Amino acid sequence: MIGGNAFSRCSSLAAITIPDGMSTIGDEAFSRCSSLTAITIPDGVTMIGDHAFSGCSSLTAIIIPDGVTTIGNSAFEECDSLTAITIPEGVTTISRSAFYGCSSLTAITIPDGVTTIDVRAFQNCSSLAAIIIPEGVTTIGDGSFHGCSSLAAITIPDGVTTIGDGAFYECTSLAAITIPDSVTTIGWSAFYGCTALTKLILSPAVSIGRKCFYDCTALIAAAADQNMSTVEDLLHYRWHRNVAVIERVNALLCLKGTWDHVENQLSGPDSLKQKRMDGVEAPLRATEAREKIPKVLWRVILEFL
Repeated sequence: MIGGNAFSRCSSLAAITIPDGMSTIGDEAFSRCSSLTAITIPDGVTMIGDHAFSGCSSLTAIIIPDGVTTIGNSAFEECDSLTAITIPEGVTTISRSAFYGCSSLTAITIPDGVTTIDVRAFQNCSSLAAIIIPEGVTTIGDGSFHGCSSLAAITIPDGVTTIGDGAFYECTSLAAITIPDSVTTIGWSAFYGCTALTKLILSPAVSIGRKCFYDCTALIAAAADQNMSTVEDLLHYRWHRNVAVIERVNALLCLKGTWDHVENQLSGPDSLKQKRMDGVEAPLRATEAREKIPKVLWRVILEFL
């Protein structure tokens, strides 16, 4: 075993070979070894501790042997020269902040045995362009891909049930995403600021948190059978900050004659309004007729926005 803090802050250490017979790399063992560029981990190691290599800002590559089953919290946090890494088959959880701030990481392989991508696991991996989440994953944790600004493609498998708060916050290159029917909960601000997102497919029964699609300025189409309150909520408060889109939504709704006027209410930049006969603008609210619009019709309306 290499104990906790064994080489922590050895700023001149450039390379090291761990001898055979070691089973554990302890917490913060090589933390802040800012000159460390290469390291060989032997096959006998089964555990990499919390913060084991955090802040190793010169580390460009590392091979994790197949015997490793545990990669601790923040194990490679802010290894901002690390470009690629393969996680071995025995690992079941991508731990909290495991690769947080690995800003040069362009590729990562997640094995089939992983079931959980924990909180902030890949947050601020700003060079990560694509990732495949294996079928066994059930939870995508809070902020797990927050700030992955180059992430253009991601596949969410059928087994996922929860997408956490801020999971894809400000993934500004993400253009399309399909959320499988297995997902029951999408957290607060999960896709906040995904400004390139133009296509979204959702499960009909999914519960969506506050500001889930806030500032998704390009999101002008969706194909989803959802309950009416969810559709209303998304349309008017979360999907768009784009005046042109608001005007098109307003025109469609007015065309269907399904809105009444509500007088004497404050209006804001997101308000849907319609001029009354006397020229006074008032916010709009749903009528009983609007509540009776079948979901399939709303699907058609959404696809034409």
